[in-house]
Amino acid sequence: MMPDLKFERKYGKLHNGPVAGVDEAGRGPLAGPVVAAAVVLDPKCIPEGIDDSKVLTAAKRARISAELLGCARVGIGICTVEEIDSLNIFWATMLAMTRAVAALELAPAFVLVDGNRCPDWEHRSHAVVGGDALSLSIAAASIIAKHHRDSMMIALDALHPGYGWASNKGYGAKVHQEALRTLGPTVHHRRSFAPVAQAHFDFGMPAAE
Repeated sequence: MMPDLKFERKYGKLHNGPVAGVDEAGRGPLAGPVVAAAVVLDPKCIPEGIDDSKVLTAAKRARISAELLGCARVGIGICTVEEIDSLNIFWATMLAMTRAVAALELAPAFVLVDGNRCPDWEHRSHAVVGGDALSLSIAAASIIAKHHRDSMMIALDALHPGYGWASNKGYGAKVHQEALRTLGPTVHHRRSFAPVAQAHFDFGMPAAE
């Protein structure tokens, strides 16, 4: 089953205005920011193949992201590693979603959020469990968020070789955890996450710049 526009049509009619879908990428990694995207689709210009980002190849995500940026309203919100460590990953994710909606060029009449909870904001909204597989605008947001974050991690890999970020995108893959033990954490690692905290303790020194 592919995501469709049933939620968008329902809430767009109820609230007489555009509906945004919101999703995030990067809650689980040991390094890098958490990124959220908000997307208001143009029903007359919907790229082919939009689906839950997890079932798409990187090439398809890149192609759909580029097409969405050309024909949809898109907002991106980012929470830094410092904010993640200060707020915790849950509240940092909520903040990234809030920033994504604020970055849209228009104020949506309603917001669909992937998951079981909406941020504490002023927007009328509804949380949709498994929304990236049900709602077309949430699926679009999932693609934008993941492609954007993956691109950031590939760029950071060039600056910090050895951790395998170009392939693992900051998640706790074997090569990444081994590098934490041998190279220590960088400034892009989340010190509030246990494997990074342990590596930082073992090295007994500030993270490498």
